[in-house]
Amino acid sequence: MEELTSLIKTEIKRQYRSVRHFAIALGIPQSTVVTALNKGIRGTAFETVVRMCKALGIRLPISDESVYIESGCMDMIRAYNDLDEMGRHAVKTVVYAESLRCRGMDLPALYEANEDEKA
Repeated sequence: MEELTSLIKTEIKRQYRSVRHFAIALGIPQSTVVTALNKGIRGTAFETVVRMCKALGIRLPISDESVYIESGCMDMIRAYNDLDEMGRHAVKTVVYAESLRCRGMDLPALYEANEDEKA
């Protein structure tokens, strides 16, 4: 989360030049933004963080489950954002398969059928 806070700070300075201008543009109290930047976004409402990131052009992989961004994850997200559609599809496929494996689940029958045809 600290990396995301740092990225948000950098983008606010670059795009808006001041926290005040950024807060006004988003209609968020300046104190909310200042607190988020000084203490880290961890204590900031999730919806506020999403709104801030959207305004700054920072894409977040968001699902209905809780979001955890570990150290180094922002670099991977930046690299993912640089990929074309084929590259993104490849990454999503691998992540999906590995997620199933780590949860002890089998790959869908469609995938297994395709593997049987290759053999």
